[in-house]
Amino acid sequence: MKRSGFLFAFSFLLASGTGAGAAPLTGPVTPYFQSIATLHRELRSGAITDVALVRDFIERIQLMNHEGPRLDAVIVLNPRALAIARQREKVLKAGGGRGLLFGIPILLKDNIDTRSMATTAGSLALEGPPPSRNATIVERLERAGAIILGKTNLSEWADFRSTHATSGWSAVGGLTRNPYVLSRNACGSSSGSAVAVAAGLVPVAIGTETDGSLTCPASVNGIVDIKPTLGLVSRAGIVPIAHSQDDPGPMARSVADAAAVLTVIAGSDPRDPWTREADRHATDYSRFLKRGQLRGRRIGVVCGLLGSSPAVRRILDYSVAALRSRGATVIPVRFPTLHRYGKYEFTTLLYEFKHDLNDYLARRHGLAVHNLAQLIAFDRAHAREEMPWFGQDLFLRAEAMGPLSSPAYRHALKRAKSLTGPLGIDAVLRSNHLSALMAPGEGPAWTTDLVDGDHGTAGGDSPAAVAGYPSITVPAGNVHGLPVGVTFFAGKWSEPALIGIAYDFERATRQRIRPHFLTRTPVIPVLPTQAELDGDPPPPLTVRPAPVCPLP
Repeated sequence: MKRSGFLFAFSFLLASGTGAGAAPLTGPVTPYFQSIATLHRELRSGAITDVALVRDFIERIQLMNHEGPRLDAVIVLNPRALAIARQREKVLKAGGGRGLLFGIPILLKDNIDTRSMATTAGSLALEGPPPSRNATIVERLERAGAIILGKTNLSEWADFRSTHATSGWSAVGGLTRNPYVLSRNACGSSSGSAVAVAAGLVPVAIGTETDGSLTCPASVNGIVDIKPTLGLVSRAGIVPIAHSQDDPGPMARSVADAAAVLTVIAGSDPRDPWTREADRHATDYSRFLKRGQLRGRRIGVVCGLLGSSPAVRRILDYSVAALRSRGATVIPVRFPTLHRYGKYEFTTLLYEFKHDLNDYLARRHGLAVHNLAQLIAFDRAHAREEMPWFGQDLFLRAEAMGPLSSPAYRHALKRAKSLTGPLGIDAVLRSNHLSALMAPGEGPAWTTDLVDGDHGTAGGDSPAAVAGYPSITVPAGNVHGLPVGVTFFAGKWSEPALIGIAYDFERATRQRIRPHFLTRTPVIPVLPTQAELDGDPPPPLTVRPAPVCPLP
């Protein structure tokens, strides 16, 4: 069908949730953009069934993933998804299944081990037999009754192969496209998970982050993510980059849905020693979804993380006015160690990547590679498929590193953690008597460039990622229809406070818009309308927006 202007013909999918090629839905609610609570209500009332729900999402994935806009967000579907849905349906009919995620389809980033599907991290080198055991996070989701629908595309090796990589591209999955403007980047490395949630291919998904891989795709795809405190959620059975920073987390269209997923996946795990304190802190995070959480809070804007975009600054100023309208005190703050930790983080990641990946590959059977050195050789032998756009300079640098007993590694790790944690986030919070810090998330999405790689903008994700502290990103506005989020972060184990702040902010702003699948960026700015917003329009501000940080 011919394109009209810059809109695909099936843009009408967004408002109605249906389209040509989609099967008629079995209930009064189209599921594609519905919350977990709404889907639960429909399932328990009998208005829809789990089998029909799974079929609807599978058909939408088939329509949107490789046909239509060709999002390439999903690598593989779970061959057992419908059988699992039938099992869940029986339990619901018998009056059971009251868990937070019971009967809810969910997608997993394809660096998370599953026995029913291969785990490739986007690399042809890992194509082969599936892992012999599920990742702990998968075991927790299945015990809670979630239906693992499939695996999502990602930046290959979670974006740790080349300094010139393009986010969202992998040899296995191709290029994931941003659903708002298809020529724009989806960011990464959790590209497929973010796009799948934003485009209504699934209610919720799991991504992973080492530095920005949850928060950046959440921001540029207009969704919510929660990056937990390091050690709150197990990493056992996840293809690693670095054990001192790797963190899986939920990706959703609302703070409430993200909190439900975090509640299920949080907790201690003998397979991951870093989680030994998790059970002391894990809780039902839905308890913090209450109005009035912003009243009396002091929040600091990290001006050094703003970047130079005037449009993003306007979104930030609107966000600050919304926070103040809800009773929060918001002040600009200086983060004195902001540009001092990068070299230490990079050194740490190189050392840990070699050690952690070698350990992971040694436990995977039936693959073509068993360590990083063999992986480098594999890529060279398959350069046409694996390296058509960018190389593996990070692999080569990591392979040259010594053991984790090296003094250089220990020094780098200590400095990276102290400059972002005790001397960074903790010190800024304490000296300014703050509940949390905030900054714009990365965005708006840049034009995808497979030749020269990414050229993203500044974002507020890095300090919390390096420190191992939690953060949460919430949609805050758009620039010509391209979403931009705001990221809140604070000290270790501060998820309850951050979820409360993010929930109240979300209610005060309501800036999530549904994607349009444009083929090019519109010249006239696209502002949210009632039809595009997920929910009611935002309430009027009682505080007028004003610049919160000085211009550079």
